[in-house]
Amino acid sequence: MSVHSPQFIESWRRQLIGTFSNNAAEVPQWELELARGSDVGHFGPDSAVWAVHGSMTPIIAGIRALLLQALHPGAMAGVHDFSDYKEDPLGRLAGTIRWIFTVTYGDTTTARAGSGWVMRLHQKVHGTYLDADGEVQPYSANDPEIARWVHLAFTDAFLSSHQQFGGPIPGGPDAYVAEWAVAGELMGIPDPPRSESELRKQMAAYDSQLRSSEYVREALSFLKRPPLPASQRLGYRVLFAGAVASLEPRHRELLGLRAPHLGPVPVPMTFPVKLVLGVIRLGLGPQGPSERSARERIARLSAAG
Repeated sequence: MSVHSPQFIESWRRQLIGTFSNNAAEVPQWELELARGSDVGHFGPDSAVWAVHGSMTPIIAGIRALLLQALHPGAMAGVHDFSDYKEDPLGRLAGTIRWIFTVTYGDTTTARAGSGWVMRLHQKVHGTYLDADGEVQPYSANDPEIARWVHLAFTDAFLSSHQQFGGPIPGGPDAYVAEWAVAGELMGIPDPPRSESELRKQMAAYDSQLRSSEYVREALSFLKRPPLPASQRLGYRVLFAGAVASLEPRHRELLGLRAPHLGPVPVPMTFPVKLVLGVIRLGLGPQGPSERSARERIARLSAAG
């Protein structure tokens, strides 16, 4: 079958949609239900959060966020001990997407309920890990300091990826960090950062706690070559390379990764990443079902006065 044939293109498009929806045959019900609700939500069509999360950059941001999160031994222990990401990677991806889009596009009640559901799942995620000094420490997924690192990694990854590979952000980087602080508060994190400088400061405070480990190397091995359809593997390699290139040098070094290069010459990743994201946009369409549902809700509320 030619790559230019309508059959190939449609098959590629179905596989692409399946990657982000856990191979659901139809739009998941939870996305349709975002059209319900009694208020606009924490954000809105003109927000920095909608500009970032409604673009294609969250795809590469997701890779960067996972790389960053893995460096905290407590967070990584929880993933190793309780996550089924190797056996069900699309299910894990779909669950993360559901939470992010519920908070982004749902009304305030739905956003709060979605976050509460995640926190209840996290109640069973606890155990012990070796910290950067080799000392045994307890961990819990709902521990505010571990949850804070996860929030910081998400915020940093989504912001940095959009700055490098996306378009303008209404209000600038500070607006995005301040708006997405709501997500941290919903997950029980006290005083999440509300500016880019606060984000960098809070992340730097974790430097002494971050380390590599066998768990990190296992996760890296999976992230480098996840079980994707053949039609998506080249594009994913480009996005993974872009995510690695976008990392802070200190984080890249801890992960044992190198920015893409030809000999001693760094390979610029902006154009190839944007090209791949543009192709994905063509496959997924200009607007996702979560955003469509949110716009329906907002239009209904506006019409009702």
